Amino acid sequence: MWLLQQLIPDHNTISNFRRDNASGIKQVFKATVSIAKYFNLIGGKLIAGDSTKLRALNSKKNNFNQGKIDRHLNYINQKLENYRQELAAADGDEKKEIRKDIKKQKQRKLKYELLQAELDNSENEQISTSDPDSRQMVLRNNITEVAYNIQSSSDGLYCISVDFDVTNANDCKALGKMVRRVAETLGTTKFTGLFDKGYHTGSELKAAQEMGITTIVAIPDISSASMVPHPAYSVSEFVYNKRSHSYKCPQGHKLTTNGS
Repeated sequence: MWLLQQLIPDHNTISNFRRDNASGIKQVFKATVSIAKYFNLIGGKLIAGDSTKLRALNSKKNNFNQGKIDRHLNYINQKLENYRQELAAADGDEKKEIRKDIKKQKQRKLKYELLQAELDNSENEQISTSDPDSRQMVLRNNITEVAYNIQSSSDGLYCISVDFDVTNANDCKALGKMVRRVAETLGTTKFTGLFDKGYHTGSELKAAQEMGITTIVAIPDISSASMVPHPAYSVSEFVYNKRSHSYKCPQGHKLTTNGS
């Protein structure tokens, strides 16, 4: 910027360049990782994965699911019914104003019916009108935002990023795909993957195990609703016997089933 005397591209130019060259940018990233491997800057022993949620241009009011569309349509239908009743009792100029209101509500109804048709023809549970690939997702606690979720993996030796993927889903189903892409990039499965509790999903851990990849994943906190009255009877205290395919309780008794 200094050498060019502050002659710089504006945000639209940068955005358009990224949009028009998405495939090329990914290839440049892969080439960068290959160069880092060549110069032994990637250890390939420990890989840490995490996500970053980036807010989309689409606001919450421009994101729709079935429940939201239903609420809007129900509200509009109720307003139309009220206007029809008022129209029957009105006269003169008052009727003219009510007809304007009816026309306005019918136009709004058409908008939501078109959104309903789009949702019906989509495989997704929600649609965004401004930034179509974005989705409403949980950021933390109960705070939600219409966003993208960028999954990235870094090597433990010099903290160099070796993989990324822009998604519109939460972390719970991401681990398997992440370690598979890293394995393809590094050409090996002999590494350990480190992830936080958001990635603790049985099917994803199984997928990594089947690839021969060791994973260290934080265990989520047990909700108060799932906690037992006494810690001695937590799930971790029940011992599984592979040979008899049975569990032994903390008091040493073999558990039996009633068939259901």
